[in-house]
Amino acid sequence: MHKLLRFSGIVDAVNERLGRLISWLVLIMVLLGVYNAVTRKLSQTIGVDLSSNAYIEAQWYMFSLVFLWGAAYALKHRAHVRVDILYSRVSDRVKAWIDIFGTCFFLMPISVLIVWVSWSYAADSWAILESSPDPGGLPRYLVKSAIPIAFVLLIVQGVSEVIKMAAFLRGLIPFPHTEAEEEGL
Repeated sequence: MHKLLRFSGIVDAVNERLGRLISWLVLIMVLLGVYNAVTRKLSQTIGVDLSSNAYIEAQWYMFSLVFLWGAAYALKHRAHVRVDILYSRVSDRVKAWIDIFGTCFFLMPISVLIVWVSWSYAADSWAILESSPDPGGLPRYLVKSAIPIAFVLLIVQGVSEVIKMAAFLRGLIPFPHTEAEEEGL
């Protein structure tokens, strides 16, 4: 079990670093959105186009990465959506069993299915080096590749969460909860 906990720690560290890195994309995305809005208005005034489809597409690519690759980070921090009517009122042992059940019977099967389906979607895009149909747009195969990667990260983080819950149930570690849970966030 100690090797599994070590594996869980590595997974948690990777998703923590990736989540913090991805969070910077939010700032870049907002700045790019401001630039696009300002240059669109300025272009109408001066008659010179300062914007590009690449900037607009870069903005939604970044949003996609934040949403997709941030999912494993959210799972690690237990910030995902949960029906908390009963969960908050049960013991930590029951919470651990609920989390194990939910991860094994809901999160994992759906994530595996999405990886399976999106793999060919991304591979087909890579095969033709798919690009945006808009003039000056960005390659599409890169953003399509983010989908299976995101769900692999989610699967691995799910495995990490199950390991931690099993270790808690065996009395090896305290109930794994975050500061956000303690503060009610």
